[in-house]
Amino acid sequence: MLEKKLRVENRECKAVVSNETGTPIMFLHGFSYNSDIWLKIGIRGALVEKNIPFLALDMPYGKNSVCTLKSSDEETNVTFAVEAFKNEFGPERTPVVVGASLGGYIALRYASRTHVKALMLVSPTRTDRPQLVQAYERFTFPVRIVWGSKDIIVSQRELRDMAGKLPDAKISVYEGAGHSAYKDEPGRFIKELFDLYAQVK
Repeated sequence: MLEKKLRVENRECKAVVSNETGTPIMFLHGFSYNSDIWLKIGIRGALVEKNIPFLALDMPYGKNSVCTLKSSDEETNVTFAVEAFKNEFGPERTPVVVGASLGGYIALRYASRTHVKALMLVSPTRTDRPQLVQAYERFTFPVRIVWGSKDIIVSQRELRDMAGKLPDAKISVYEGAGHSAYKDEPGRFIKELFDLYAQVK
C-alpha cells in the first residue's frame, strides 16, 4: 500500500494505492470527506489483508481533499477518476467502483462512460439526471445501493426509482443509519462489499 500523488493533466491529488493482481476496487468519497475515510472505517486494512488491489482517491470536488487544483465541475471529476484509474492500473483492467453521496453520482457517471465490473453506492445523489437515466438500461453489471433509514439528504424513493431502472440492482437499508451509512455500520458495509466483489472478480 502506497500513498502518492496522482496527476491528471494540470491537477494532482492524493491517492492511496495497492497494486496487487486481480480486479481493483476504486473508492470515491463524498463531498465532506477525502480518501482517509476508507482508512477510518477499516476497509483499507481489510483490503490489504486480503491482497485486493485498490485505489482510494482524493477527488477534486472534495471539501477536504488534498489536491493542487480543486473543481466542482462534474465532467472534470469524472475525467479525473477515469484517467487516474487508467494511469495506475492500465487500460486493460476494469474496476469495481465504490462511491458515496456525490462520489456515488460520479461513480454512476464513470460507469456510463467506461467499463466497470460492479458498483457499490452509498446514498448516491443526482440519480435522476436525464443523462444518467438514459444510460441505466446499459448497466448490465451488478449495482448495490446502501441507504440509511435516517438519511435526510437522499430519500429511499429516489433510490428505489433508480433501482427500478437498472437491470441488476439491490438496495440494502441500514436501519438507524444516516446519509453516510457506511460510517454507522462499517462491518456490514465491508461484508457486503466483499460479497459483491466475490461475485464479479
